[in-house]
Amino acid sequence: MKKVLGQIMLNEIPLTNVEFLKSYNENMPEGYPHVSLAILERFKKEHLSLFKSNGAWSLDQHRKRMIEWLPQNI
Repeated sequence: MKKVLGQIMLNEIPLTNVEFLKSYNENMPEGYPHVSLAILERFKKEHLSLFKSNGAWSLDQHRKRMIEWLPQNI
């Protein structure tokens, strides 16, 4: 999907904790650790600079970082 001027790509849409958790867990390969709300909050506390003032998640900005961070932090 290409970015169209004036529109937001689906992976850039701001998500709540629950929306990010659901999307993340549903799209991970079998056997990869899933996240919980507690893990999301811990990640957010450790990476405050990745979150804008509203604290929303986005798949584009946070998914890859969570993938890298999660195995060492569960």
